[in-house]
Amino acid sequence: MLKVASYNMRKAIGTDRRRRPERILDVLAEIDADIVALQEADRRFGTRAAVLTPHLLAEHSDYQAVPVAVRAASMGWHGNVLLVRKSATILDAEPIHLPALEPRGAVRADVRVDGREVRVVGMHLDLSGLWRRRQGKAVLDHLDAAQHKLPAVMMGDLNEWRTAAGCLQDFARGHRIAETGPSFHARRPVGRLDRIMVTPDLTIADCGVHMSAAARVASDHLPIWALLR
Repeated sequence: MLKVASYNMRKAIGTDRRRRPERILDVLAEIDADIVALQEADRRFGTRAAVLTPHLLAEHSDYQAVPVAVRAASMGWHGNVLLVRKSATILDAEPIHLPALEPRGAVRADVRVDGREVRVVGMHLDLSGLWRRRQGKAVLDHLDAAQHKLPAVMMGDLNEWRTAAGCLQDFARGHRIAETGPSFHARRPVGRLDRIMVTPDLTIADCGVHMSAAARVASDHLPIWALLR
């Protein structure tokens, strides 16, 4: 079994409007996933510095960040970060350039966890439906173009309010979509903006939204998770 999670951490600004990165790490410890896709993990302006500093990860978590950053102070690509356990092996990684009017991106990594290899994509798609579909197609084309095929997990904040249309319709053609439930807004979740999708060679054994007291205050999104076989 492999546990994955996706979390829009909103630059660690909670529903109390305070920036406290340590709360994000507390929530991740509660979930205890093998692989985590984070969105909005870097500051948006200036040097795009990482909100979860290398010291915080090294000293206060069981995770390492997949090296995809282009900027020296960043951890990810346009705020997208993949975290894997320190015991995992990162086989390959790269940012995925997405067509966009505003800064958007995705990241891809091949990881070995407990002897199993899996391909993971983390993404944060546009607010515009037209651009979301273009970006989703770019992610799917990127996976299709890979010469070395692996079981794949795609997850992130898709910004898609509809349940069976737009980019979700495109992803669903060749992937299973976990029925995790609504994750936005954290105080009163009604929107299923955050999604986990897997290739047919992976089975979704269980999934859900992490609704702890800590998660309800740490960000405006709740994290979602899935157990994969």
